[in-house]
Amino acid sequence: MQKAVKERGTLLAQTVYLGTVGLLFILPVVGGAYLGLWLDGLSEPYASRWTPSLIVLGVVVGAVNVYYFIREKG
Repeated sequence: MQKAVKERGTLLAQTVYLGTVGLLFILPVVGGAYLGLWLDGLSEPYASRWTPSLIVLGVVVGAVNVYYFIREKG
């Protein structure tokens, strides 16, 4: 029981852990959105083709990042 309490970590350590997980998920999504908007601006006739595709790709990449991070640290 005492070992579990020691390994649990402080509130600050848990906050940093959750913040890291959030950034690992959000950054690929935001990056995909900005890249998609930029590519859509380059190709005017197909104005909204890249943005949704790259946002979905960002969600997938973010989920994989979180999975591997939790698997390694958890």
